[in-house]
Amino acid sequence: MKAAFCQKCGSALMEQDRDGYLRQVCSDDACGQVFWNNPVPVVAGIIEYKGDIVLIQNVGWPKEWYGLVTGYLEKGETPEQGMLRELKEELGLDGEIGEFVGNYSFFEKNELIIAFHVVATGEINMGEELADYRIIPIDKVRPWPFATGIALGDWLKRRRT
Repeated sequence: MKAAFCQKCGSALMEQDRDGYLRQVCSDDACGQVFWNNPVPVVAGIIEYKGDIVLIQNVGWPKEWYGLVTGYLEKGETPEQGMLRELKEELGLDGEIGEFVGNYSFFEKNELIIAFHVVATGEINMGEELADYRIIPIDKVRPWPFATGIALGDWLKRRRT
């Protein structure tokens, strides 16, 4: 993502070499602000519910797309807290972190995915961000080749060994 203006003073940004990398830097020499464009942390949950896996479909996604429960961390929360908050917001479920699955770079969206296996309880009550959900037996769920699908694939491999 490229920004056009400095977040500190509002001047235009320009590209400049900083430590061997081309960075966006404020054009006002007195300001000197660098737009680092660091990845955004995102939590993702492989939600195990009554022995099956829940996949969700966000509002606006194509009808054939389903994925893991995900969301951005909020200020002051740990990844585990953020994951359990997202589970509650999206599916109305309570949960317990089963295990940390891994960190995954999602370069296309400049995100760092922090993935967990979560055991959920309660009754599903979809939040306003969701269009649909599916409950799939663990032995039938298939990972997709990018982003959270890689985390799902890693978790499934560990379960089988």
